[in-house]
Amino acid sequence: MDPLEARSKYVMKGVALYHPVTIERGANAKLYDVNGKEYIDFTSGIGVANLGHANPELIKAAEEQLKKLWHMCFMVVNYKPYVELAERLAKIAPGSSEKMVLLQNSGSEAIENAIKVAKQVTGRPYVVAYENSFHGRGTYGYALASTGKYKPYKTGFDPLIPGVELIPYPYCYRCPFKQEYPSCGLACLDYVKNWFSHTRVPPERVAAFVMEMVQGEGGFVVAPRDYVKELKTFLEANSILLIDDEVQAGWGRTGKMWAVEHFGIEPDIIATAKAIANGLPLSAVIGKREIMENTSPGSFGGTYGGNPVACSVAIKVVEIMQRDRIPERAAKLGDIMRKRLEEMFEKYELIGDVRGLGAMQAIELVRDRRSKEPAADETMRVINKAREKGLLLLRAGVYLNVIRLHPPLTIEEDNLMRGLDILEESIREVVS
Repeated sequence: MDPLEARSKYVMKGVALYHPVTIERGANAKLYDVNGKEYIDFTSGIGVANLGHANPELIKAAEEQLKKLWHMCFMVVNYKPYVELAERLAKIAPGSSEKMVLLQNSGSEAIENAIKVAKQVTGRPYVVAYENSFHGRGTYGYALASTGKYKPYKTGFDPLIPGVELIPYPYCYRCPFKQEYPSCGLACLDYVKNWFSHTRVPPERVAAFVMEMVQGEGGFVVAPRDYVKELKTFLEANSILLIDDEVQAGWGRTGKMWAVEHFGIEPDIIATAKAIANGLPLSAVIGKREIMENTSPGSFGGTYGGNPVACSVAIKVVEIMQRDRIPERAAKLGDIMRKRLEEMFEKYELIGDVRGLGAMQAIELVRDRRSKEPAADETMRVINKAREKGLLLLRAGVYLNVIRLHPPLTIEEDNLMRGLDILEESIREVVS
């Protein structure tokens, strides 16, 4: 049976398929389907394979650990890969505070447990997250409730877990307050301080704010630096923790190891996953020691969290990131991407906005630059044409009109340029 037919017959429909192709193997920034067709991968499995597909050093790390220990629950006995990775994560986390670490399996679990930490330590019941955000759909809990987009993630799951409030994100291209940055005076933050806090949830009842410094599924929306700095000042004044969601934006993607490093603040807790083990199931909650050491023994953990094989690969990921200066390389790749996208912006009215940090770049497509009417159908047409030409892309955004570029950070420059050429060819054909 054809693999796509088998998928249609045996896999539940709730698991959507973005590209109707069946991939057999990968090699750095290239993917090959079962028919031998080659694709340049601008998805990295949604920001996961930052060090490329079938990275030989990571394969070796996995093989060596597989020969020693596949699994042992970390709550039953201690083992070295978990502890060694925790130490490395604590040392590379941003800020001067000492850190402690919890390992889990997925981004959703990282968010769930980061919020659990905040609630348990502060004794406060509420969490504040952002509209247009994505914090996970792998659980029916805080990750889903904190996600600021209804369809398709929350469809049919009402009512969601209580105690999560959503506020407007500083999405300057589509400001919900109809302002222009920077002359807006950070109206979205003023709303939080002077309206939301008085009408919805007072600060003394809030355990944490959960925030992506760059919204991933929301369309690579970058928060203004002054917004983040002033928000952190407000949170500290009210003893509210800041949970930094680095699930998609972390691990060198933005040109720094952590996206939050662009903003000059130290978060209280970081939730990270995706690229941490370059595709093996693993996630981490990294928090300030004074927070993490006040958690209750036995209230956190999981059978597979911190699997020794995944941890061993993640240790090698950290080593390669530092040794090969991968974040710096991502910054250079990002400069190339940004230049090409801005050139496209000048040529094609279909592109309404270009934005991002480092190698986390995106274009938002609109039918009219003045009205900013989302061009969702055109976005899908561009993506489909690109796939036909051998380039895999992803869309995002609340209106599904954003094309996000997610190449491996190890991509060869000629493949990056060819991918950008295909993207432009596809846009040209859609607008012609």
